[in-house]
Amino acid sequence: MSKKNKRQISYGNKGKKSSNVITRDEFNPDYSTVKRDLKRIGILAGSFITVLVVLALFQNNILALFVK
Repeated sequence: MSKKNKRQISYGNKGKKSSNVITRDEFNPDYSTVKRDLKRIGILAGSFITVLVVLALFQNNILALFVK
């Protein structure tokens, strides 16, 4: 899932130590699984299109085998 980093933000005078420290969670998503899934979808789509092109090129030869 997403990793949450806490960053300290202090408000107040710069020279003095401030006791008002506010921590805030930053949104830092991890898209590694999404990238892997998109890559897999792209490979599958490319292979299906390649198979369809090959079948279209040899469709007369393939039909001749079944029509005899």
